[in-house]
Amino acid sequence: MRPLPVLVSDCRNCSGLCCVATSFKKSADFAIDRPAGRPCPNLGDDFACRIHDRLRERGFPGCVAFDCFGAGQRITQSTFGGRTWRDEPALAPDIFRAFMVMLDLHEIMWHLDAALRIPAAEPLHEELAARLRQVDELADLPADDLVTVDVAAVLAPVGDLLERISRLVRAGLPDAPDHQRAMLLGADLRRADLRGANLRGAVLVGADLRGVVLTLADLTGADLRGAKLAGGDLAGALFVRQGQLESATGDGRTRLPADLRRPAHWR
Repeated sequence: MRPLPVLVSDCRNCSGLCCVATSFKKSADFAIDRPAGRPCPNLGDDFACRIHDRLRERGFPGCVAFDCFGAGQRITQSTFGGRTWRDEPALAPDIFRAFMVMLDLHEIMWHLDAALRIPAAEPLHEELAARLRQVDELADLPADDLVTVDVAAVLAPVGDLLERISRLVRAGLPDAPDHQRAMLLGADLRRADLRGANLRGAVLVGADLRGVVLTLADLTGADLRGAKLAGGDLAGALFVRQGQLESATGDGRTRLPADLRRPAHWR
């Protein structure tokens, strides 16, 4: 198997694609409305964000939490060979469409790669590796073919596989709560036993998880915006993304997975 592409964003080798190809509405996460295809006013001529070190203070915490999983640099450096939407405006629609597909494929690859790192999932490692190779091959297609990829068809079997892994890994805690896609907006969960909990797709916006142990809890796609994680233990949680941490609050006592960093705004 050839080496995988880097599945972490590298803005220095991208052409600011997340700042122009995506869209957002004015909200607590973004200070302005910006339609897809219109460059963010904070994007510099060098494709760097002019307020990168002040995004949260300027009303853009959603930008801090965003991660393209390496899709941006792959589109810029590989798919389009260094050609950019700014240098060749006629290419812009093709670049933006390709980026949005690559964004989905790289997020799928990130989850597959994360599953491969779970020792307890070893019985399914061969299947995981095969699926990862298949998605990587799709991501390597020329732009004209890349934009025709049916992402939903790619995601369906991967989602099933990841759910099987989640059940396998959490099998030692059969009585753990199932909060998949639960609406736990602002919930006080400080006394809840969430070890091994199924929190896939759960809405935990503003939830109080201070001091909660989340060992083997599955946080795939959980919305942690504004969630309070101070003193909590996420070291053994499953499928935690850096962006989820960036959108939450925590402190120096919060235990994190070894491959993730403590957000700068945590105290």
